[in-house]
Amino acid sequence: MTIAAPTGPLAGLKVVELGQLIAGPFAAKTLGDFGADVIKIEAPRTGDPLRQWRLLKDGTSVWWQVQSRNKRSVTLDLRQLEAQEIVRKLAQDADVLIENFRPGAMEGWGLGPDDLLKLNPRLIMLRISGYGQTGPYRDRPGFGVVAEAMSGLRHLSGEPGRVPVRVGVSIGDTLAALHGVIGILMALQHRHVSGKGQVIDVALYEAVFNCMESLLPEYSAFGAVRGPAGSALPGIAPSNAYLCGDGGYALIAGNGDSIFKRLMLCIKRPDLAADPALADNTGRVARVQEIDTAIGQWTASLTVDQVLAALETADVPAGKIYTVADIAADPHYAARGMLQKVQMDDGSELAVPGFIPKLSATPGSQRRNAPALGQDTDVVLREVGLTEAQIATLRERGVVG
Repeated sequence: MTIAAPTGPLAGLKVVELGQLIAGPFAAKTLGDFGADVIKIEAPRTGDPLRQWRLLKDGTSVWWQVQSRNKRSVTLDLRQLEAQEIVRKLAQDADVLIENFRPGAMEGWGLGPDDLLKLNPRLIMLRISGYGQTGPYRDRPGFGVVAEAMSGLRHLSGEPGRVPVRVGVSIGDTLAALHGVIGILMALQHRHVSGKGQVIDVALYEAVFNCMESLLPEYSAFGAVRGPAGSALPGIAPSNAYLCGDGGYALIAGNGDSIFKRLMLCIKRPDLAADPALADNTGRVARVQEIDTAIGQWTASLTVDQVLAALETADVPAGKIYTVADIAADPHYAARGMLQKVQMDDGSELAVPGFIPKLSATPGSQRRNAPALGQDTDVVLREVGLTEAQIATLRERGVVG
């Protein structure tokens, strides 16, 4: 793939990415999608473990091609003093540094905020960890799945009385990454005004907890401990997954007052549409079982496609449960640019997700493929002033890969 010049709203922004796997690298990937120059620091020989996660093509995860697009790879053994000094050199003229090590690791290497902000007061430092940089749990190892449990999300997942299930993707890490990106953009605006950088502390569990809607105030006001509700949305009716005659499910959200009336007329229940007790959500929640039964009887007589066609005509929000095969064949995904084809270095094509959010003037783009391990080490080290002889010496000593 030909490497394109940086474009996008973040072109000219220099980002140093430390850490590995998901949360920190996802935040850096998002910045890179919109023009930032992302320098990813990896361990020599092994690199980021994500390179070997899930399904591999020619020895490398195809997930890697999404998570590390638009990045440059530099291999440094951060346990060695010379490598730590190189990170300081990179941080001196960087705009953002992202790390997701356990709290205290960066300080142990002389790379904590006190060290780096002294070198570069304009530096914005994003720190993502399981429990945050403070508090009694700060030193515990924290992964996204644990954060999802601690935040209350896992308790709400699945069917009542059964083992709580997890979402099939690393949603805790991704939510933390996105909160980190929001923090970076806020800090950039603050730096624009003040000229000063700052530290952004994102805890995985807090990022998920921030998305838990009314969970805490309902407990505070009423002592209510919400539990799992399967495919329904507690306190909002009707909103559920309904079995259809062909064995598939239709997701129907008829919880708006006018939408509910259209839905009831569509399923041939004008009596429910006209019932004044069901005119608002409070009344519908009290009779949700009756309403769900009526909808379920209707969907059971039709295929998923027939149900969705009828509801589209009635202007009722509804959809089917997509597999990735459905996504890959969907014309709306294609029309919105969410099914990108990239040419791999071996000449083959790979489908990857497109870019979000969609900016009208400065959209995201893929300028370069995910890098091979250490592919940009020499170039980046020369950029910070090292000579070829110095680089060769560091390579002999195992400081760089």
